[in-house]
Amino acid sequence: MQAQLVANMLEQLGVRQTQRFNLANEALSEMRRSPPDVVISALYLPDMSGTELVFSIHADPMLEWIPFILISSETRPQVLEPVRQSGACSIIAKPFTHVQMQRALIAVLEQISPLEELELDEDVENLKVLLVDDSSMSRRYVRHLLEGMGIRYIFEAENGKAAVTALADTMFDLVLTDYNMPEMDGRALVEYIRTQSWQTEVPILMLTSENNQGRLAAVEKAGVSAICDKPFEQGSIRDEIIRALR
Repeated sequence: MQAQLVANMLEQLGVRQTQRFNLANEALSEMRRSPPDVVISALYLPDMSGTELVFSIHADPMLEWIPFILISSETRPQVLEPVRQSGACSIIAKPFTHVQMQRALIAVLEQISPLEELELDEDVENLKVLLVDDSSMSRRYVRHLLEGMGIRYIFEAENGKAAVTALADTMFDLVLTDYNMPEMDGRALVEYIRTQSWQTEVPILMLTSENNQGRLAAVEKAGVSAICDKPFEQGSIRDEIIRALR
């Protein structure tokens, strides 16, 4: 029933070619034979979860950059967090509307379209960006976006503690950080940069799935330049990076 509803909605939005599968493994086999432009999946499938499916897709070099949309009535953060960290394009909550599906498809079109190089007064290729996230998959996805914008010098750290070490050795033009990380989280990292590092003025963008308003308010108070929700739209993160660097 849901598959038919989604197919009808997609057709109304101009998507004419769809394939439906009940089993994730069957879908994966077909994807490897003929990669699709987008995958739309439920969270609970007979043979694996939507979370396992998106990780399988992003672990396959042939499929890793295919946009993934999850449709689910699940609200527990601990269940949805791995999907957000995977670089999923959108998560649509049930019951969903025509407008929500349309917005998700717009995000897909943004993701599969070539990114334009950042328009800045300085040489984009010489910018140094510190990317901090405990999820290697999330780091890989954000790195892919940054490289598409023309940024070449990207340094990675798996948590705030590792980022502190990198900040002591290298001068950065921008820091992109997650919030929830072991050993030293994003809030503590922002506070360290603004009060103890020798790069107190560096722009800091937080890319996070955290929705606790108290915690986010504390991050803003600590001096973060902007906060972007995961999953985020490519256009919005590009605009925030331009705004921060200017």
